[in-house]
Amino acid sequence: MPLSSMTGFSRTQGAQGQWRWHWEVRSVNARGLDVRVRVPEGFEGLEQPARVLANDRFSRGGINATLTLDADPARGSIRVNAEALNQVLTALRQLESTIAGTIKADPPRLDGILALRGVIDTQQPTMGEAELAARDAAVLTSLASAFDALASARKEEGARLDAILHQQAERMTVLVAEAERLATQQPEQLRTRLKASIDEVMKLRAGVNEDRLAAEVALLLVKADVREEIDRLKSHLTQAHTLFTAAGAQGRRLDFLAQELNREANTLCSKSSDIVLTRVGLDLKAVIDQMREQVQNVE
Repeated sequence: MPLSSMTGFSRTQGAQGQWRWHWEVRSVNARGLDVRVRVPEGFEGLEQPARVLANDRFSRGGINATLTLDADPARGSIRVNAEALNQVLTALRQLESTIAGTIKADPPRLDGILALRGVIDTQQPTMGEAELAARDAAVLTSLASAFDALASARKEEGARLDAILHQQAERMTVLVAEAERLATQQPEQLRTRLKASIDEVMKLRAGVNEDRLAAEVALLLVKADVREEIDRLKSHLTQAHTLFTAAGAQGRRLDFLAQELNREANTLCSKSSDIVLTRVGLDLKAVIDQMREQVQNVE
């Protein structure tokens, strides 16, 4: 089963009777699943069912679903309240005669008069429970389609991530093999350097305990042994390939695995007594860092 990304976008439209709407759904990275639903007034009852639809499809990601009404019959029709308008006009004429010649003022504007409370009435149509239930069901159906489209978009992005992660894992496998080859040469190189150093010490200071020197050499060889780190790196890479094809959300496991790979690479570099092996270790750390960046997008 291919990996799924946490980023994506989808948009769906819907209609029921005179109602027209569209959903826009966006998904970004998140530690867990964080679903936020924005709906117009009167649709608040859809928020919880919308979260259930998201929980059925996603395990991780910050998901924002926004409902926008394109046509809303519930807004009703508007009419001018003639009685209220006459009262306003009468008051204005009385005020004009009172302040005439004493206060300069611009004549009243129509838009200002219509904005006064009570001048414009909105007549809300009555909607039965069955009609509202049918509308809400249709809105949720279109949201389910939007979530399905989002899941498809996340899978497409996940396929791209999967290809990148496989390339990075293969590169790490090559580097670990090179580190293993160099590590087999490290003890002999270390012995040669230590022998030269010991010979120099023996010349300068006779009577140095050779048994003590041999013990120190053995201790240095043990400290420089990176075979255990290489074995762990191999094991982690095998586990990575397993997670790439495992079912379900694997992002957190891959993130943890990348941390473990980085830990072993750090130890390998710190133990290395060979400049070439150290460079291989640094190259390995660079690829691991790149992998960790990509893993942050995996569900």
